[in-house]
Amino acid sequence: MADRTGVSDPGTGPPSGGARRFGYAVDAWYRPLIVPFGFRRRRDAVTLGDDTLVATFGFFTVRTPLANIDGAHITRDYRWWTAFGVRASAADDGLTFGTNHDAGVCIHFTDPVPSPLRRSGHSALTVTVEDLSGLTLALGGDEDDGPSRAGD
Repeated sequence: MADRTGVSDPGTGPPSGGARRFGYAVDAWYRPLIVPFGFRRRRDAVTLGDDTLVATFGFFTVRTPLANIDGAHITRDYRWWTAFGVRASAADDGLTFGTNHDAGVCIHFTDPVPSPLRRSGHSALTVTVEDLSGLTLALGGDEDDGPSRAGD
């Protein structure tokens, strides 16, 4: 188990109770590139519990209280080489759990959330989930004018 805003042991699993699960929108071309990260489509997702967000991507897990989320918005049209796997941004302190280059949800944190890639923490996490609008709205963001599902 991790601290208040930290990365937890993958064995701790998603939150229980009335959790809402958002699966990743996986581009078939990226499958061979994300398997080395330990990614498994049936297991990995972004899960919203009663008071916790848990995002899993293979060997990586980010867990933070919902109260630490400062907003969310949809982003689109990534460069392919920045769109797959787990990566820390070279431009800022963001973290990406990516499975396609079409679209994802950028989740902003009040307090940075640490990961093995950046112990000082990330102020945002981008996740390429299937239900873009659903996750964005669930986190208090505004609905996007574009398609609500990745790849639409």
